[in-house]
Amino acid sequence: MKKEEILEIKKALANSTRLDILKWLKDPESNFPPHAELGHFDFGVCGQLIQDKSGLSQPTISHYLATMHKAGLVTPTRHGKWTYFKRNEKIIQEYITEITDNL
Repeated sequence: MKKEEILEIKKALANSTRLDILKWLKDPESNFPPHAELGHFDFGVCGQLIQDKSGLSQPTISHYLATMHKAGLVTPTRHGKWTYFKRNEKIIQEYITEITDNL
């Protein structure tokens, strides 16, 4: 993992709400109601549900999710008019390994 990638992830994790979002996405069934149109989390969690749970404005959550996507922590999937977000477990594990092995 490149130094720049590590720094992007650290910046994304330096915000308590973004950290909460990552924790919520680890177990979406326990943290979010099923999406009315799909009823499951195969695509991830709808951005609207993340916004509702956080209590923050749509522009703020969009910015937070964009920051997390730029860092590689989440992957968005567009389905109709909705965007769904999942954790990127591969990048998260690479980050944990990098920190464990080299710090």
